[in-house]
Amino acid sequence: MAAMAAMPIPQTLKAITTRPWLHTLRCISSTSLASLSPSNEEQKEEEDTPPKPINKTPPYYPKRGQTLELVCESLAFKGKGVCKIPETGFVLMCDRALPGEKFVGRVTRRKGSYAEVMKLRTLLPHEHAVDAPCEYASHCGGCKTQNLSYEAQLRYKEEQVQELMIHVGKISNKQSEFVSIMKPIVPCAIQFHYRNKMEFSFSTRKWVPQELMGEEQVAGNDYALGLHAPGFFDKVLDINKCFLQSEPANAVLLAVQDCWRDQSLTLSPYDVHSHAGFLKHLVIRTGRDVQSGKPEIMVNFVTSSYKPELLKPLVEKVSAFTEVVSIVNNINTSVGSTSVGEAEYVLYGKSTITEILRGLTFQISANSFFQTNAHQAEVLYKLIEEVAGLRGDGSEVVLDLFCGTGTIGLTLARRAKHVYGYEVVAQAISDAHRNANLNGINNATFVQGDLNKIDENFGRSFPRPDVVISDPNRPGMHMKLIKFLLKLKSPRIVYVSCNPATCARDIDYLCHGSVNDICFCSFLFPCSCVLSRIPTSEI
Repeated sequence: MAAMAAMPIPQTLKAITTRPWLHTLRCISSTSLASLSPSNEEQKEEEDTPPKPINKTPPYYPKRGQTLELVCESLAFKGKGVCKIPETGFVLMCDRALPGEKFVGRVTRRKGSYAEVMKLRTLLPHEHAVDAPCEYASHCGGCKTQNLSYEAQLRYKEEQVQELMIHVGKISNKQSEFVSIMKPIVPCAIQFHYRNKMEFSFSTRKWVPQELMGEEQVAGNDYALGLHAPGFFDKVLDINKCFLQSEPANAVLLAVQDCWRDQSLTLSPYDVHSHAGFLKHLVIRTGRDVQSGKPEIMVNFVTSSYKPELLKPLVEKVSAFTEVVSIVNNINTSVGSTSVGEAEYVLYGKSTITEILRGLTFQISANSFFQTNAHQAEVLYKLIEEVAGLRGDGSEVVLDLFCGTGTIGLTLARRAKHVYGYEVVAQAISDAHRNANLNGINNATFVQGDLNKIDENFGRSFPRPDVVISDPNRPGMHMKLIKFLLKLKSPRIVYVSCNPATCARDIDYLCHGSVNDICFCSFLFPCSCVLSRIPTSEI
């Protein structure tokens, strides 16, 4: 303070008494500080006043095993019903609960800020609830919304996407702008038997619904062929018919079910715990004959070793169906549950089946990726062609990211100068080359490469594209690729996605809320919790 007092005072300022605040504080200390403590009258008045109760609601965390009466408010992205405790807003998620449905549920587990509930019985059903045609619908995890009318499914799917695009994608929710961007969802004309590929698992542990636990089970009948029970990697729900796959495919499934347990055949299912056993998976794919348009079936037996003599009875049984044109055997010696083998052998017929899409013919091998709903893929690819906006004069370059077997790029090649496709899976690139040759397309180049690991050299092997097509898997695009696209500044990007959440996230990175064109939703998988989105943007 002495140094501060010695500082020269500017001429424009008036000199003041040194440390005036200390003098003032001393003057008021006897009165002001005394006034801080209550007087006798005030103290007596406070003593007579009863303390006010604290109306603080304690946080509510339901315990595991607790039974609650709940009302479902909405559907989450993966099809689970969202419920809340009225007093606290604590969130509970319930499988197969529909919005508006009142039910009794039991808490099965807590996961941080929410809990999971198992529905015990319905008190008041959803107004659009319907009877599920599949006998396994209440236990199988494949068709979670089969008990909801298709019109209601469309509405809830559309609402989910809109919410994600507003809150995650940062797209304006102003009525005029939003309506121009978000187009109505495109429904699928076929609600059942639309999947062209189904993978069933063999198991030593049959999953039995709780309501059938008390029934007498046939001795030695623990083996199962079907779909994994939700939440179990080692238990399989035994099924004879699936409403997702074609009727010829169901006939094949039933034929295998009728004979594979015959003890005289000495066929054993693979045990995921002991890693012993022979049969792992049964994969059935459905295609179309190019000439007749009739269905053709490929049957793929995935086994732990190569023993064709053991499969011979099954091959003879299945090959009797006229629709079956291919039977292959994939060998998977690993302990994993994948259906892709290290080696493949043709046991009957040819090694591929065919499918027709947008006028092009595609050959599909046992492990090829192909859109599993060919009927709606026709609609989806038509939308992609429209929003890509190619002039059709053969002057534009298309970059097809995550191209798979080249289906999207090849459908655009007829209107483009050249298509450059990139994909990490080597077999998919091989299929893309084969499909290009099959259709006489010479202006398409397909390259194997991991788009999650690109460096500064990526992009030097192709000219600046006029249109970019990006069709990533569920995790979406890596930030390296997003930065590349921002630097690339292509006039138009068409983003095809099966995960609206990661799509909305990437759209925000790319456009910062400015999507200048159309967003479509194509419902590829009715009665399931998956759809495809096609937002396009001009950067």
